Amino acid sequence: MKNLTAALAAATLSLFITPALAQQALQATLTGSRASMERQHQHAVQAGYTFTRTSRAVTELVDQGELVRVSNSQHVQIHNVSYPYARPAVKTLIERLGAQYFNACGEKLTVTSLTRPIERQPANAAADSVHPTGMAVDLRIPSTGSCRTWLERTLLALEENGILDVTRERNPPHYHVAVFPEPYINYLAGIQGQTREYVVQRGDTLSRVATRMNTTVAQLRAANGLRGDLINIGQKLIVPGSGQAEPARVMTASATTDQMPTVTPAVAQVSEPREITHHVRKGETLWRIASRYRTTVDALRAQNNLVGDVLSVGQVLRIAMD
Repeated sequence: MKNLTAALAAATLSLFITPALAQQALQATLTGSRASMERQHQHAVQAGYTFTRTSRAVTELVDQGELVRVSNSQHVQIHNVSYPYARPAVKTLIERLGAQYFNACGEKLTVTSLTRPIERQPANAAADSVHPTGMAVDLRIPSTGSCRTWLERTLLALEENGILDVTRERNPPHYHVAVFPEPYINYLAGIQGQTREYVVQRGDTLSRVATRMNTTVAQLRAANGLRGDLINIGQKLIVPGSGQAEPARVMTASATTDQMPTVTPAVAQVSEPREITHHVRKGETLWRIASRYRTTVDALRAQNNLVGDVLSVGQVLRIAMD
């Protein structure tokens, strides 16, 4: 089923697959499971996210910059959302997906829920839901069949790339999307030609990592000084940025989620980047700070002459802002 999912998400459907069969396969892969909920929860715990319990806790995270406001735009509609806040990477995904959806369907992507503190969770919410962390977004199911298919294929393609976990919920009807900020930031770095970092997981091979991170085995060996293919669980691999995304990795029938140009000026046009400082607080990590300021861990290390990932409370970091 996963192989079929990848095939459906990666390219236009083969003439040998009927539309009815294709739609049935898509629906099957959008079905939630206990395992997917546990995977989402585990990611939130490992990332050190706070599971907010009250409205006040949400406000505190907003004040700290852990959560940012998601607003109505030309491509995104925020509909009846009590707490229109999300992790910075989640906001970025919504904006990029919204622009691409608008380009494909001519209508706005509708967000129906974002951060929800535990005290405001609906009665049928799972006890380990990640909505309280700000890493989840609920999307309205399009009424038009072609737009619905486009959105489902695109979300499934991103899920196949390990960027998010999507489920089509029935009560009420919506797509529940749990975004994994660190993999998504790495994904963006890859299509923008930046160096990334990958931590080897159980079952990984060098070939599998190369495919997932849109690079080659030869490039991984060269970047990490590897002579063979042996890698170990927990090992950190440097993933070189190619500057070009592999379109088949995230292609839908009409477009990819990241074909739309960003509104950020090209690097060559930025002559004098602005620099700010950040005072490290208790519980912060390099990745969390990089996510907050929409930069990368490698960039923070380079700007501050850091060798590893260890930070001290009160430490001042220099951050270059475009």
